[in-house]
Amino acid sequence: MSNSPHRSASEADGYAPTLKRLNQISRLLDNAITIPGTQVGIGLDPILGLIPVGGDVLGVMLSIYIIIESARMGVSRASLSRMVVNIIIDSLIGAVPMLGDFFDFAWTANNYNIKLLEDYLKSPGEKKKADQGFIIALFAGLLLLAIVLIALPVILIRLLWNALTGS
Repeated sequence: MSNSPHRSASEADGYAPTLKRLNQISRLLDNAITIPGTQVGIGLDPILGLIPVGGDVLGVMLSIYIIIESARMGVSRASLSRMVVNIIIDSLIGAVPMLGDFFDFAWTANNYNIKLLEDYLKSPGEKKKADQGFIIALFAGLLLLAIVLIALPVILIRLLWNALTGS
């Protein structure tokens, strides 16, 4: 860390190593590989989304890590809620066959969540830290989302199979 008076709040509070790790995870999930000749990146999240049933769940689980670490840093309820909404949008629309795969390339929820985290760390005293009950409810909701992401494709496949076989 530098002794400069212009240090960021994340460095001053000792969050720089965690923030660096979260940035690396976000980059891996959302835009690890840049398409040559463009500024468009492809990450692990949209690639995992191509795996039937479990791919989207795995992507959500990796994205939740950013929220867990943000909660440990004391991020506010409002910021954590927005992070969860980003993941919900990413996972629910991403679970739709074909459309979801294209959406996953464009919607970079993890990058948005890192931006929310960085914005919070710039002025942490201005926002109230989330309480433990809220965080538990938040993760219960994310667990429910993961269950829905597993059940939804199974139900759709079963309905499609029944329609095709006439059962």
